[in-house]
Amino acid sequence: MTQIHLRAEVGEYAPLVLLPGDPNRATRIAELFDGGLEQSRLVNDHRGMLGYTGTYRGQPVSVQTSGMGTPSISIVVEELLNLGARRLVRVGTTGGIGRGVRSADLVVATSATPADGATQTYLRGDPYAPVADFELTRALVDAARAQDVDPHVGPILTVDVFYNPDPDYVPTWRARGILSVEMEAAALFTLASRAAAAGDDVRAACILTVSDTMSEEEGIGETYLPLDALEKATDVMIKVALEAGLSI
Repeated sequence: MTQIHLRAEVGEYAPLVLLPGDPNRATRIAELFDGGLEQSRLVNDHRGMLGYTGTYRGQPVSVQTSGMGTPSISIVVEELLNLGARRLVRVGTTGGIGRGVRSADLVVATSATPADGATQTYLRGDPYAPVADFELTRALVDAARAQDVDPHVGPILTVDVFYNPDPDYVPTWRARGILSVEMEAAALFTLASRAAAAGDDVRAACILTVSDTMSEEEGIGETYLPLDALEKATDVMIKVALEAGLSI
């Protein structure tokens, strides 16, 4: 059945789907598939939410733009699950706040604190810890180390507000062991866990490139990577995600 936002049919997405927020990054990922963009099939372009299906090392794989924020990724994930996706890997950027986290580093999330409205709506306000799938997360870490990259591994924070004016925001969450801040993972983990609890073989994980760091002295954007450096760092992340996703 065709979905409302992802205008595709069952079978047009591979079981493994990478989820970047940016449609330009979705196209960049499709360029890394076997045969490049020419051999990839555009399976969705409704509302500019680009989705492609192709192969990587001979195995089926898709990429689908998730948009920014948990309301957007929630729609995309719900519809991808209806269309048969079963391995969902968020590949995005994040603001580093953990001690020792630097711009261009990789973060592999083990959990995502749900400080966002969409996840709280799913949970009806109940306490809950959205976590990534262990096997898929371990595969991301192993794939990164195989490329001589040592990622930061641990909890992240999912928020609604990008430009947060609270002066205690960074030190409060750093003191709780949070590595970085982003805007989608909590909803992804919650929806995947719900599907798995219902008996479906669904797994979700999240790997992120640190685009900038935040501290009491550094505001949002002050340490943001130049675009060429960010693209180079995200290419490493994407290759890690592709290798890991095909191993599970």
